[in-house]
Amino acid sequence: MPPAVAARVVVVTWNGAHLLPACLDSLESQTVRDSLDVVVVDNASQDGTAELLADRYPGVRVVRAPRNLGFAGGAALGMRDRTTEHVVLLNNDATFAPDAVEVLLGAFDGPGNERVGAATARILLTGTEPVLVNSTGNVLTAQGAGTDRDYRRPLGTESTDPDVFGFCGGAAALRREMLDDVGGFDPTLFLYYEDTDLSWRMRAAGWSVRYVPGAQAVHEHAASSGTDSPVFRYYNTRNSLVVLTRHAPAALVARSVGRQSAGLFRAVVRRSTAGTTRARARGLAHYVGRLPRTLGERRRLWRDATVTRSTVAQYVGRGAA
Repeated sequence: MPPAVAARVVVVTWNGAHLLPACLDSLESQTVRDSLDVVVVDNASQDGTAELLADRYPGVRVVRAPRNLGFAGGAALGMRDRTTEHVVLLNNDATFAPDAVEVLLGAFDGPGNERVGAATARILLTGTEPVLVNSTGNVLTAQGAGTDRDYRRPLGTESTDPDVFGFCGGAAALRREMLDDVGGFDPTLFLYYEDTDLSWRMRAAGWSVRYVPGAQAVHEHAASSGTDSPVFRYYNTRNSLVVLTRHAPAALVARSVGRQSAGLFRAVVRRSTAGTTRARARGLAHYVGRLPRTLGERRRLWRDATVTRSTVAQYVGRGAA
């Protein structure tokens, strides 16, 4: 009798055929491979991704999106109709150590772990000497930015506190009961801050996030979009403000709006790259344009919260460099 499927693993890709083999090979090597349902969401790639998957990974289930839905929309599509007790996320430009999924899933077991909604892995950066950390979970800076805890700290000097504000969607496991309670990723965010948004909603409903250092992943940071691209600048600007306005205390929202506005002013004065400056301006403009909708989401999302906004906001600045 085959083992019960313990988790659905979701990998979202867009024109990432050059990245997928390493990612999927690491999943094929998992100690619990026989109990995993591996799903690749192909965001309408045009680079031979479909042919690669059909030829080399016939045991992987492929969900083809009609267009590029971004990471948030792709992950939401991959989680649809979930029946397993857990959902595991792995970026297409990342790889898991052979026992990583087994160790992540173990974080949900045992007395006292009933309200652990997400387990976030220790993610290392590729190609650095000494070895540097990419993430030990997500944290919020005093200015309200969502960022990776311990980003670029040398391995061995990173945080050990298992209680971290949020999970990093690049390598994490989510409990189905939590997703059923608060919902999954918001597809409208498309790219960036979708894990921060879900972490806020988890915290508001009384769920916790557990950092699991024994579950290790390696990540080629920003291999898909780049942190200096107009795509990154637009979505990072817009989504950071949307997510904070949905969830954070008003003073923190005001500080973040000021920070983003000042960033745009500096970019104009310094005559920074025109593409990224326009992208930042568009992000701010779209944030302002959807502000009435965002404020309505704020009221609705926190109306039935079991934990106060101020209690969750105590994580602001905790663990951030």
